[in-house]
Amino acid sequence: MTDKFAQDVLKGLTAKNKHLSSKYFYDDNGSRIFQEIMNMPEYYLTDAEFEILSMQSKQIVEALQFSQPFNIIELGAGDGLKTFKFLEYLVNNNIHFYYVPIDISQEAVDLLTSRLKERLPGINVRPQIGDYFEILKANKKSDYPSLLLFLGSNIGNYKEDKAEELLRLFNANMKVGDKLLVGFDLKKNPITIHNAYYDKHGITKRFNLNLLLRINRELDADFKIDDFDFYCHYNPITGNVKSYIVSLKKQIVEIKAIDKTIDFDYNELIWTELSKKYSLDEIRNLALSSKFKPSSIFLDCKHYFVDSLWEK
Repeated sequence: MTDKFAQDVLKGLTAKNKHLSSKYFYDDNGSRIFQEIMNMPEYYLTDAEFEILSMQSKQIVEALQFSQPFNIIELGAGDGLKTFKFLEYLVNNNIHFYYVPIDISQEAVDLLTSRLKERLPGINVRPQIGDYFEILKANKKSDYPSLLLFLGSNIGNYKEDKAEELLRLFNANMKVGDKLLVGFDLKKNPITIHNAYYDKHGITKRFNLNLLLRINRELDADFKIDDFDFYCHYNPITGNVKSYIVSLKKQIVEIKAIDKTIDFDYNELIWTELSKKYSLDEIRNLALSSKFKPSSIFLDCKHYFVDSLWEK
């Protein structure tokens, strides 16, 4: 990871418009801070999807139309809190399945696995750490159909062409008849979205600045956190929330592991994250362009969020 991390940091911080990939937010500390974000009252996404998976598990299972045991492969499982209600429904109704949580954080997966075994004795968990596609390739040989879960609005972190590319890759690594349940945050009142991301508690700021701390730790850099701030902006027409780290002064940062110094101008930005919000029409079009057949949608009561079920 460190070599790739170093390459991506070098590429991003020497670009004309500086940027860092949001996938590097989730070291163990970043994963913990993200749990705090999900617990904020303004951060509606977690509660909205939790409601869908808690209240509509029966409808989701019926829509799957699987007549035999199946795999549930969760891509980026995190703490698995939302998925728990769905798994609980399956266990309580004696539906046979194998749960395969995949995450890049060993700590997150270990915690999830121990919690599940404690709360749902008898559940068959087969945790995996690492790259989605290596694991999906192996799963393609499984005798059982699979439900892939890509929840929590993860798809919103990709530009539209990259989102389609990712979904086509999922499709290529699935068997005919496999299903994908993918979470989308929906376009809504811009104030609601602004409050969720530009949080008054400063947790999202810590989440972003933790990326600089990670570079300090793993690449022997000397970012001074107090010399940087956080900003985000929502465009209700495109549906894009963009997050940035802001340099508060003209400064030079040394990154010893890659033998590089980076110049920052006063108020210069580092783009860290995209969080795109979708309309239902955009979601349907994305499914079709990614070679999926959209089959069902599951909305929360406020219509803030949707889990959309697609079939290969």
